[in-house]
Amino acid sequence: MTRPILPGATIGILGGGQLGRMLAQSARRMGYQVHTLAPGADTPTGQIADEVVDAPFTDLDAIDRFARGVDVVTFEFENIPFEATRVAAAHAPVRPDGEVLYTTQHRLREKRALAAAGLPTAPFQAVETSAELDHAVETIGRPAILKTAGFGYDGKGQVRIEAQTDLEQAWAEIGNQPAVLEGRVDFAAEVSVVAARGVDGSLADFGVIENRHVNHILDLSIADMPLEPAQTAAAREMAAAVMDALDVVGVLCVEMFLTRDGSLLVNELAPRPHNSGHLSIEACPSSQFDQQLRAVCGLPLGSTARRVPTAMANLLGDGWARGTPDWMAALRDPGVNLHLYGKAEPRPGRKMGHLTAVGRDRADAERRALAARAALTAR
Repeated sequence: MTRPILPGATIGILGGGQLGRMLAQSARRMGYQVHTLAPGADTPTGQIADEVVDAPFTDLDAIDRFARGVDVVTFEFENIPFEATRVAAAHAPVRPDGEVLYTTQHRLREKRALAAAGLPTAPFQAVETSAELDHAVETIGRPAILKTAGFGYDGKGQVRIEAQTDLEQAWAEIGNQPAVLEGRVDFAAEVSVVAARGVDGSLADFGVIENRHVNHILDLSIADMPLEPAQTAAAREMAAAVMDALDVVGVLCVEMFLTRDGSLLVNELAPRPHNSGHLSIEACPSSQFDQQLRAVCGLPLGSTARRVPTAMANLLGDGWARGTPDWMAALRDPGVNLHLYGKAEPRPGRKMGHLTAVGRDRADAERRALAARAALTAR
């Protein structure tokens, strides 16, 4: 039996962003120490941590020293070299395992793992050269989406292949590097299931969350997508199948397409808490960050029961274009909560924080979240 890592121990977080920040907040509340390693000073996670190591993820000596000083290592950012997790694992358990990271940070490996687990995805083909792109387009057809095989998120490293797209130009746009061509899915909605899996294989998820994107960046999430019971069950079963197939210990998000014929396809995996799960802080007794902490420490998972209908609206740096947002206006609604990530420089498209709103029902929570965000820049 794996011995639990109890309060008073030290959690090591690879990554310095907002996901690590919110995990650190959960950990500090439960009595853990927090160390973080990431390049750069004054990171969102570092502002909460007890100890900060400013080093690149490729500095394996720094990773080695970091892991010697913690009781468990987890990550909040998937673009961490697999070798870094291997070095860390010599001194402390890494959860989820580095193999999960290795699979999910590369689109082709991820697609093949999903296919091996019998999970449905959009049609895809590997593309290594310009000539292979020509063949893949002939096989899959147009429209399609060309995506770099590694290191892409929030729409980065993607090119749409339309009827008139010049394929040589598209290949050049992604940097002439290994890629995946995916058939375009005619979807009715985008949804996600954020789930946690414990050391003992126990599972808990936050239900099916509806997600709406703008310019490939998540804009709004609303808890409890109204689906047919069989669809909801299928989505949750698919998330459980992914967690079991990859032997995940921790939190993982399964992003899915709901097609117009009512079926579900797995789009992408994120082996960490996810933007769409932020609403769980207000919506559930145990948030996705509480669950990540519980899972990686070998503690029993908490309750994910919905306490109240909840929606979340992202706050991007664009909202600072005319100066500091009007926080007073947004917070006049007592059902609205503000989460800022401690980032000093607002830039267009940069996630600076989010608002959550609770309401009488899903529609009311959505309306209040959007109204609060609109009020930030209404003056």
